[in-house]
Amino acid sequence: MTDGFSVPGPTAGSHLAATKARVADLADKLGISHDEVFDAHLLSEASGVPVDVVRALLDGRPAGEPDLQARFLQRFDLLRRTRLKPNGRRWTQQEIADGAGMSRQQAGALINGDRRPTMEHCDAIQRFFRVHAGFLTADDEDALVGALQRTEQGLLQDFAGESDPLERLLQDHGVRGIAWRAAQLPTDKHRDKVTEWLDLLLESVRPTDT
Repeated sequence: MTDGFSVPGPTAGSHLAATKARVADLADKLGISHDEVFDAHLLSEASGVPVDVVRALLDGRPAGEPDLQARFLQRFDLLRRTRLKPNGRRWTQQEIADGAGMSRQQAGALINGDRRPTMEHCDAIQRFFRVHAGFLTADDEDALVGALQRTEQGLLQDFAGESDPLERLLQDHGVRGIAWRAAQLPTDKHRDKVTEWLDLLLESVRPTDT
């Protein structure tokens, strides 16, 4: 126990390798490219792990930030950059403080690394940004395994629906790949933008009356 944190034990590399192999197998069965399911940027946003560390871990190389405080700062910064307000702007320190039930001074000290967070701080911030428990503190490899397991669950649901004619239609026309990418976007505003782009594309290719 460190400053209110329960420090995770190291995850065996075989756990990550096994999870990666299962995800790869499901992706192959569904016709989804490995580039999609192992996209380092999407996995970074889902896990909080820096992109370069995600790539190293996926390649089987040892990597990650062992210091809990440094990991917290990395993950908190990622949340502020990727979990935006509906208008696309970042949450202010005051908004984070209000939403997490702390003072603006406390929020500023945590963001700047001037104060070590307690478990209560982490829980409150995670609830505010609507991410899973442990997002701010989990060991990098554990966090990546968790993100891949959530990807695996989504692929399993898709695989279970393979016998559905509608699902087959979506697969045959490549719709699932588009939907999968859209589902990884951090906010509804980003997904709305994809819909707008698709509408514009449809208008550009729709036959005109002669």
